[in-house]
Amino acid sequence: MTTTAHPLTRKDYLCALTVVVTWGLNFVVMKLGLQGLSPMMLGALRFLLAAFPLVLFVRRPRVPWQWVVLYGLTQGLGQFGLLFTAIKFGMPAGMASLVIQTQAFFTLLLAAPLLGERARRHHWAGLAVAAAGLAVIAAGRGAGPGSMPMAGFLLTLGAAFMWALSNLVVRHASRKAPGYDPFAFIAWSSLAPVLPFLGLALALDGPGPVAGMVLGFGWREALAVLYLAVLATLLAYTLWTRLLTRHPAAKIAPFSLLVPVVGLWAAWMAFGERLEPLQWLGAALVLCGLVVNQIGGRWFRNA
Repeated sequence: MTTTAHPLTRKDYLCALTVVVTWGLNFVVMKLGLQGLSPMMLGALRFLLAAFPLVLFVRRPRVPWQWVVLYGLTQGLGQFGLLFTAIKFGMPAGMASLVIQTQAFFTLLLAAPLLGERARRHHWAGLAVAAAGLAVIAAGRGAGPGSMPMAGFLLTLGAAFMWALSNLVVRHASRKAPGYDPFAFIAWSSLAPVLPFLGLALALDGPGPVAGMVLGFGWREALAVLYLAVLATLLAYTLWTRLLTRHPAAKIAPFSLLVPVVGLWAAWMAFGERLEPLQWLGAALVLCGLVVNQIGGRWFRNA
């Protein structure tokens, strides 16, 4: 997929802002949805709605089936199964929006052995700064609405790792089938995690509670599932991909750094989540690490 050097238009900026706000609010919506649904049921319903009825009208992407299924399992079951569980265990929504961004560094670490891509100096420098930030966040878990249980922190890191794996699946799929339709890919791959999520819900929650969640399905749960499936998955992913097809990744990727900013603000407004001083320091270090990773090549000319 090639990109051009066209300058960003007002429409491009509007698309990028839409993605940032949608993904930033995503974590508050997850926490609201988990008030009435278990993590596995929320995952099942999210991806069921993302797949149906679209797969009845959208042609299957020209990608080998194994990559479609593998992406659905890593990005759907892996990433969001762990992330939903982390939030259910008490991971603050705002902090989750920040920690999940470490997927960029897991992708960096995995790309070398699995794709043969060599990291540059600014990538390693960003990784070191972000790792220090994560250590500070883990040490300063705080108390009150913004407190962070260690289990939630580790599960969110696991979710970031699964996101990184899904990034590598996309890279492999692009090599096997260049120019595939990303909208069709995300719709069809959403089929893969539905049955595993349902199976885990029955195993972990029990048939009775699952039936109770279905019978007690209210407007809050419906709006949460609708937002996660239609806006956060289908709309935002499509807009982001279109931006990447029009402009170099180096010009678009830094917009993702604004997602945790929106996430932290939204969690504060919705739930009164406040970070402790050590958490603010750790968050600042992680964001600095992300900035160095994304645009540090301009500073390390000889990397």
